[in-house]
Amino acid sequence: MTIVPADGGPTTGPTVLRMLLGAQLRRLRESSGVTREGAGWEIRASESKISRMELGRVGFKERDVADLLTLYGVKDDEEREVLLKLARDANSPGWWHRYGDVLPSWFQSYLGLEAAAALIRTYEVQFVPGLLQTPAYARAVVLLGHGTAAPDEIDRRVGLRVRRQELLRRADPPQLWAVLDEAALRRPIGGPEVMRGQLSALIEATRSPNIRLQIIPFTAGGHAAAGGAFSILRFGDQDLPDIVYIEQLTSAIYLDKRDDLDHYALAMERLCVEAEPPERTPELLTRLRDDLYPG
Repeated sequence: MTIVPADGGPTTGPTVLRMLLGAQLRRLRESSGVTREGAGWEIRASESKISRMELGRVGFKERDVADLLTLYGVKDDEEREVLLKLARDANSPGWWHRYGDVLPSWFQSYLGLEAAAALIRTYEVQFVPGLLQTPAYARAVVLLGHGTAAPDEIDRRVGLRVRRQELLRRADPPQLWAVLDEAALRRPIGGPEVMRGQLSALIEATRSPNIRLQIIPFTAGGHAAAGGAFSILRFGDQDLPDIVYIEQLTSAIYLDKRDDLDHYALAMERLCVEAEPPERTPELLTRLRDDLYPG
């Protein structure tokens, strides 16, 4: 078994730490021949609670982890301590915890996954992806859904969106591969000045080695993702499955079953083929900017 230490580095967050610990507990349980029902009995919990723990969807009590390790026959002190520390770190709040007053719980899970992803592939049809939005564009988007909110709340929501973008500038940033429908670039969110600034920022983003940006022009007609926007996150640890994230108006869907992953991965590949190649993106963005939002 590979033990993954919780080093507290910038790429680890509580969501992924829970997933890592859950995966390791599942392997230990299976190798020791213990059923989920038996494991639940040991810590005074249900079989479904063990299932949620192994999927990383609930927090961990250090005492429960210690009892399960004993049940699974883990006696080595060093191995136990690494896993117990992982349990402690998995319960630590992420940086986004301070925005809890303006952050729905279903999106907190996504931020944890996003912070730990090695590759983020996203398709957007209505807006520029949040990780690439300028502060002015982000403010205009926030106002669309929270137009009656107090100014300080608007500032915090914009601040949260800008804070997310720091992961693209850290020492070991994820690869971001975004495919944008032309409609997202033509929709004048915030007005011409805001859009000109946003398209200029996208042109600049294409110069970053960890960012790949493609545009699907209207001339492409119908395409593989007619159902709407979605993201696929891939992680550096082989124990973690890819996650498909689909945001809705008041909730989100997280998919990790193989059939679902294959379906969305195929759709993303087809989108990338149907889109203009990445090397044409700066030219297309410049033309759209200068034609639609002349300075």
